[in-house]
Amino acid sequence: MLTIHAADLVVPVAGEPVERGAVAVDGTTVVALGPYDEVAAARPTARVRRWPGVLTPGLRNDRGGFLLEHAYFPEEPGEFDELGRDPLTGDALAALRMTEARWGNSARRCTQKLLAHGVVAVTGPLLIPAVRQAVHRAGLTVTGTATGTGIGTGLDPLAGGVPLASVAASPLTVGSRADLAVFDVPDEPALRARGAGTCVATVLGGRLVHRRR
Repeated sequence: MLTIHAADLVVPVAGEPVERGAVAVDGTTVVALGPYDEVAAARPTARVRRWPGVLTPGLRNDRGGFLLEHAYFPEEPGEFDELGRDPLTGDALAALRMTEARWGNSARRCTQKLLAHGVVAVTGPLLIPAVRQAVHRAGLTVTGTATGTGIGTGLDPLAGGVPLASVAASPLTVGSRADLAVFDVPDEPALRARGAGTCVATVLGGRLVHRRR
Protein backbone atom coordinates (compact mmCIF):
# COMPACT_ATOMS: atom_id res chain seq x y z
CA MET A 1 0.00 0.00 0.00
CA LEU A 2 1.22 3.48 -0.86
CA THR A 3 1.69 5.42 2.38
CA ILE A 4 2.86 8.96 3.05
CA HIS A 5 4.59 9.60 6.37
CA ALA A 6 4.41 13.32 7.14
CA ALA A 7 6.25 15.13 9.93
CA ASP A 8 7.08 18.64 11.08
CA LEU A 9 10.67 18.07 9.98
CA VAL A 10 12.21 15.35 7.80
CA VAL A 11 15.97 14.83 8.24
CA PRO A 12 17.10 12.43 5.49
CA VAL A 13 20.82 12.69 6.45
CA ALA A 14 21.69 12.42 2.74
CA GLY A 15 20.36 15.92 2.07
CA GLU A 16 19.03 19.07 3.68
CA PRO A 17 16.23 18.86 6.27
CA VAL A 18 12.73 19.47 4.93
CA GLU A 19 10.28 21.45 7.05
CA ARG A 20 6.72 20.15 6.89
CA GLY A 21 8.16 17.25 4.96
CA ALA A 22 7.00 13.81 3.90
CA VAL A 23 8.29 10.44 2.80
CA ALA A 24 6.20 8.31 0.45
CA VAL A 25 6.57 4.56 0.82
CA ASP A 26 5.37 1.93 -1.63
CA GLY A 27 5.76 -1.56 -0.20
CA THR A 28 9.28 -1.72 1.21
CA THR A 29 10.71 1.21 -0.75
CA VAL A 30 10.92 4.99 -0.44
CA VAL A 31 9.44 6.41 -3.65
CA ALA A 32 9.42 10.14 -2.85
CA LEU A 33 10.80 12.60 -0.31
CA GLY A 34 10.18 16.31 -0.06
CA PRO A 35 7.69 18.95 1.07
CA TYR A 36 4.41 17.37 2.14
CA ASP A 37 2.27 19.44 -0.23
CA GLU A 38 4.28 18.28 -3.24
CA VAL A 39 4.51 14.63 -2.21
CA ALA A 40 0.79 14.43 -1.38
CA ALA A 41 -0.38 16.30 -4.48
CA ALA A 42 1.34 13.74 -6.71
CA ARG A 43 -0.26 10.84 -4.78
CA PRO A 44 -3.84 11.84 -3.95
CA THR A 45 -4.97 8.27 -3.15
CA ALA A 46 -2.14 7.46 -0.72
CA ARG A 47 -2.81 6.76 2.94
CA VAL A 48 -1.34 9.53 5.09
CA ARG A 49 0.20 9.05 8.52
CA ARG A 50 0.94 12.31 10.30
CA TRP A 51 3.58 12.31 13.01
CA PRO A 52 4.71 14.95 15.50
CA GLY A 53 8.33 16.03 15.50
CA VAL A 54 11.27 14.80 13.46
CA LEU A 55 11.31 11.95 10.93
CA THR A 56 14.73 10.40 10.33
CA PRO A 57 16.28 7.24 8.92
CA GLY A 58 16.02 4.25 11.23
CA LEU A 59 18.95 3.96 13.63
CA ARG A 60 21.76 1.44 14.02
CA ASN A 61 22.73 0.22 17.49
CA ASP A 62 26.44 -0.63 17.64
CA ARG A 63 25.99 -2.40 20.98
CA GLY A 64 23.36 -4.69 19.55
CA GLY A 65 25.42 -7.86 19.73
CA PHE A 66 26.21 -7.25 23.39
CA LEU A 67 22.63 -6.40 24.31
CA LEU A 68 21.24 -9.47 22.57
CA GLU A 69 23.81 -12.07 23.58
CA HIS A 70 25.43 -10.80 26.76
CA ALA A 71 22.42 -9.40 28.60
CA TYR A 72 19.17 -10.98 29.79
CA PHE A 73 15.97 -8.95 29.61
CA PRO A 74 13.56 -10.16 32.34
CA GLU A 75 10.01 -11.02 31.38
CA GLU A 76 7.39 -8.43 32.27
CA PRO A 77 5.86 -8.76 34.81
CA GLY A 78 6.53 -12.40 35.68
CA GLU A 79 10.24 -12.12 36.50
CA PHE A 80 10.36 -8.55 37.79
CA ASP A 81 9.88 -9.47 41.46
CA GLU A 82 12.72 -11.98 41.36
CA LEU A 83 15.14 -10.43 38.86
CA GLY A 84 14.20 -6.75 38.71
CA ARG A 85 13.39 -4.68 35.66
CA ASP A 86 16.90 -3.98 34.36
CA PRO A 87 18.84 -6.26 31.99
CA LEU A 88 21.14 -8.70 33.74
CA THR A 89 24.81 -8.91 32.80
CA GLY A 90 28.06 -10.24 34.25
CA ASP A 91 27.72 -12.32 37.44
CA ALA A 92 23.94 -11.87 37.56
CA LEU A 93 23.64 -13.31 34.06
CA ALA A 94 26.07 -16.13 34.88
CA ALA A 95 23.84 -17.16 37.79
CA LEU A 96 20.91 -17.82 35.45
CA ARG A 97 20.36 -21.11 33.66
CA MET A 98 20.35 -19.80 30.10
CA THR A 99 18.79 -22.18 27.59
CA GLU A 100 18.18 -21.58 23.87
CA ALA A 101 14.54 -20.88 24.68
CA ARG A 102 15.43 -18.37 27.36
CA TRP A 103 17.90 -16.60 25.05
CA GLY A 104 15.25 -16.43 22.36
CA ASN A 105 12.65 -14.97 24.70
CA SER A 106 15.12 -12.40 25.99
CA ALA A 107 16.07 -11.45 22.44
CA ARG A 108 12.43 -10.92 21.49
CA ARG A 109 11.99 -8.55 24.42
CA CYS A 110 15.23 -6.79 23.53
CA THR A 111 14.22 -6.31 19.89
CA GLN A 112 10.95 -4.72 20.97
CA LYS A 113 12.85 -2.27 23.16
CA LEU A 114 15.26 -1.51 20.32
CA LEU A 115 12.38 -0.85 17.92
CA ALA A 116 10.90 1.48 20.54
CA HIS A 117 14.14 3.50 20.26
CA GLY A 118 13.94 3.77 16.47
CA VAL A 119 16.53 1.04 15.92
CA VAL A 120 16.27 -0.93 12.65
CA ALA A 121 19.79 -2.44 12.55
CA VAL A 122 22.24 -3.92 15.04
CA THR A 123 25.86 -4.86 14.80
CA GLY A 124 26.80 -8.52 15.03
CA PRO A 125 27.85 -11.16 14.59
CA LEU A 126 25.12 -13.02 16.46
CA LEU A 127 26.23 -16.50 17.49
CA ILE A 128 23.28 -17.90 19.46
CA PRO A 129 20.77 -19.56 17.08
CA ALA A 130 17.70 -18.56 19.09
CA VAL A 131 18.87 -14.94 19.13
CA ARG A 132 19.51 -14.92 15.39
CA GLN A 133 16.02 -16.31 14.82
CA ALA A 134 14.39 -13.69 17.03
CA VAL A 135 16.24 -10.87 15.28
CA HIS A 136 15.37 -12.27 11.86
CA ARG A 137 11.69 -12.50 12.77
CA ALA A 138 11.72 -8.92 14.03
CA GLY A 139 13.15 -7.80 10.68
CA LEU A 140 16.22 -6.07 12.08
CA THR A 141 19.30 -5.91 9.86
CA VAL A 142 22.53 -7.34 11.28
CA THR A 143 25.78 -5.80 10.14
CA GLY A 144 29.40 -5.28 11.17
CA THR A 145 31.01 -6.20 14.49
CA ALA A 146 29.46 -5.34 17.83
CA THR A 147 31.09 -2.86 20.19
CA GLY A 148 30.55 -1.92 23.82
CA THR A 149 30.59 -4.01 26.97
CA GLY A 150 28.31 -2.12 29.35
CA ILE A 151 24.55 -2.01 29.53
CA GLY A 152 23.83 1.54 30.76
CA THR A 153 21.88 3.40 28.13
CA GLY A 154 22.86 0.86 25.48
CA LEU A 155 19.38 0.76 23.98
CA ASP A 156 19.74 4.40 22.86
CA PRO A 157 22.17 4.91 19.94
CA LEU A 158 21.97 8.68 20.48
CA ALA A 159 22.98 8.60 24.16
CA GLY A 160 25.57 11.21 25.04
CA GLY A 161 24.67 13.49 22.15
CA VAL A 162 25.91 11.21 19.36
CA PRO A 163 25.29 12.84 15.94
CA LEU A 164 22.37 11.37 13.99
CA ALA A 165 24.47 10.85 10.87
CA SER A 166 26.86 8.53 12.71
CA VAL A 167 24.11 6.11 13.81
CA ALA A 168 21.66 6.29 10.90
CA ALA A 169 21.35 2.78 9.48
CA SER A 170 21.29 4.28 5.97
CA PRO A 171 20.30 7.69 4.57
CA LEU A 172 16.75 8.25 3.36
CA THR A 173 16.77 8.49 -0.42
CA VAL A 174 14.38 7.62 -3.20
CA GLY A 175 14.86 3.93 -3.89
CA SER A 176 16.18 3.08 -0.41
CA ARG A 177 14.53 0.58 1.90
CA ALA A 178 11.79 2.24 3.93
CA ASP A 179 13.37 2.14 7.39
CA LEU A 180 12.21 5.24 9.26
CA ALA A 181 11.98 6.54 12.80
CA VAL A 182 9.99 9.45 14.20
CA PHE A 183 10.89 11.34 17.38
CA ASP A 184 8.70 13.77 19.32
CA VAL A 185 11.23 16.62 19.36
CA PRO A 186 11.27 19.92 17.45
CA ASP A 187 14.62 19.59 15.69
CA GLU A 188 17.87 17.64 15.38
CA PRO A 189 19.69 19.41 18.26
CA ALA A 190 16.78 18.52 20.54
CA LEU A 191 16.97 14.93 19.34
CA ARG A 192 20.67 14.78 20.23
CA ALA A 193 19.93 16.27 23.64
CA ARG A 194 16.94 14.10 24.54
CA GLY A 195 17.86 10.89 22.75
CA ALA A 196 16.04 8.05 21.05
CA GLY A 197 13.75 7.49 24.02
CA THR A 198 11.56 10.15 22.37
CA CYS A 199 10.70 7.73 19.55
CA VAL A 200 6.98 7.66 18.70
CA ALA A 201 7.09 5.41 15.64
CA THR A 202 9.40 3.02 13.81
CA VAL A 203 8.87 1.79 10.27
CA LEU A 204 10.85 -1.26 9.18
CA GLY A 205 10.83 -2.21 5.52
CA GLY A 206 7.64 -0.22 5.08
CA ARG A 207 5.87 -1.84 8.06
CA LEU A 208 4.86 0.16 11.11
CA VAL A 209 6.47 -2.00 13.81
CA HIS A 210 6.37 0.41 16.75
CA ARG A 211 3.94 3.14 17.71
CA ARG A 212 3.92 4.82 21.10
CA ARG A 213 0.51 4.63 22.68
